[in-house]
Amino acid sequence: MSLFSIDPYSLPVPTLHPLAAEANDVIRRDCPAFFDMLSAKGREIYFPRFGILGQTAEAKATKLNATIGIATEDNRQPMHLASMDQLLTLPPSEVYPYASSFGVQALREMWQRLICEKNPSLTAPISLPIVTSGITHALSVAGYLFIDPGDELIVADCCWDNYSLIYTNVYGAEIVMHDTFRDGRFAVESLQQRLSKSKGKKRVVLFNFPNNPAGYTPLKEEVVKIVDVLRESAEDGGSTVVILDDAYFGLVYEDGVFLESLLAPLANLSEHLLVVKVDGATKEDYVWGHRIGFVTFGGKGLTEAVFRALESKAAGVVRATVSNAPHVSQSLLLHAYTSPTYAEEKRAKLAILRERYQRVCEVLESGKYDAHFHALPFNSGYFMCVQLREGLDADAIRKKLIAEYDTGVIALGNLLRVAFSSVPAKDIEQLFENIASACAS
Repeated sequence: MSLFSIDPYSLPVPTLHPLAAEANDVIRRDCPAFFDMLSAKGREIYFPRFGILGQTAEAKATKLNATIGIATEDNRQPMHLASMDQLLTLPPSEVYPYASSFGVQALREMWQRLICEKNPSLTAPISLPIVTSGITHALSVAGYLFIDPGDELIVADCCWDNYSLIYTNVYGAEIVMHDTFRDGRFAVESLQQRLSKSKGKKRVVLFNFPNNPAGYTPLKEEVVKIVDVLRESAEDGGSTVVILDDAYFGLVYEDGVFLESLLAPLANLSEHLLVVKVDGATKEDYVWGHRIGFVTFGGKGLTEAVFRALESKAAGVVRATVSNAPHVSQSLLLHAYTSPTYAEEKRAKLAILRERYQRVCEVLESGKYDAHFHALPFNSGYFMCVQLREGLDADAIRKKLIAEYDTGVIALGNLLRVAFSSVPAKDIEQLFENIASACAS
């Protein structure tokens, strides 16, 4: 009988895989509120530890290993091309084989340790990070686990346009926005108002600090208010999943700015609030093309068993989407993190970015461009935005800057996003002179 002659409605309804059910049972038993936060896909996903991967692991030490699908030399080293090998100093075993879908274990442990070092006020336990193929992939893993079609995703109106592609086009979320700024400060009141409209329901909130495109991180006193609002939200009869897009973590240039991730004050806030920290080496360590991100979980009352269940589900998403993150990138990062010069190298790069940031501030403080545009609040990250005066078309200005001033910026509504991270300090003034000239002509 042809497959296409079968009535699809007569096929049996697939049942939940036993490994998915096992993880679900653990989460439901130890943290029932967190189980309710999982999406339908999140409940169904599992890591296939008894399939090819499990059987390969069991046979790892065998003399004649004919399990995993890689090729080896006669000496059992991974087969590779000499023309490629001469470009690398790492041993072949750290470059060519598949990495685990969970990520290289030593790198996962290192990144967890780095999170704790960078967030000294973090006292709650956190999961062992899962390695993803970049931060965009990590954001997608969070969507897979926690967003159902029709769910609201609450974000600031100054946000990365890829959120819509990830969460609406792929996962069917309805993105609803709150104001980013009011009176030159982070609009905590607008966030509170937005959350109150979904009282008693599951809601997913996404924070991106330092912000892309605005280049803003809340001040310490603003974070206190944000935490109070989220505590109130988590205890109103619903549940709250907080996704933290910490892609630009650590790139802060002003005193008084909150230097830690929101993970620190939120990880032990409420049994009805789950934190999904998304971060990576991409911007923090200036390795954009390496495509290494991480997903880490935190929440009040999470047990080791629940951490392992959530990690297995996240690794299952990785396995189902990209199989695993690049092994060579993970190995390179691990070696860098153990280098005695790593910390000093990071400080030197941050100093360059701070100099560019300070030059932007100096140029704009003169007020000479106020007739054409004004800056939105910024204090961190790679970017800042200028809001054009009424009547100016941002995209028309953008095109004029390319055609007549050999200058590139990004148009977002009536904003221009300026990536000062990629402009030498000596050229910052000319950059804004060009923008002002394009606005005036």
